[in-house]
Amino acid sequence: MLTLFLVALASATLLPGGSEVWLARLWCSGEPALLLWAVASAGNTLGSLVNVALGRYARHFQDRRWFPVSRRGLERAERWYLRFGEWSLLACWAPVVGDPLTVLAGVLRLPWWRAILLIALAKAVRYALVLWFAQAWLAPLCR
Repeated sequence: MLTLFLVALASATLLPGGSEVWLARLWCSGEPALLLWAVASAGNTLGSLVNVALGRYARHFQDRRWFPVSRRGLERAERWYLRFGEWSLLACWAPVVGDPLTVLAGVLRLPWWRAILLIALAKAVRYALVLWFAQAWLAPLCR
């Protein structure tokens, strides 16, 4: 279970990871689905909150030459975020756009309680769906 937590945490940061595959593998081996769901959701939520914290801290360096996003790119991201609002953070589960959304929430200083609530909800639904698909599609292959 600790390994699942760490893989889920790493998968939510800017590091690559395969938490869904790990979750399905553990489910196939007979681990309790509710426990798997809770561990994966918690790990992935915590990983995304690391991104939020990095975004909050990174704003201090936006004028540095080595900063990975140009001022224009940051302004465009801010306009997009302000247009769609904090509810866009519900898409933090999605590949490619999820990690930048959590970093952007930090850059724009979304209150912690809102970030935790929205991220936790999105991640919990994500892993519930992974387990549902595992049960629907992998069950005959696991037993």
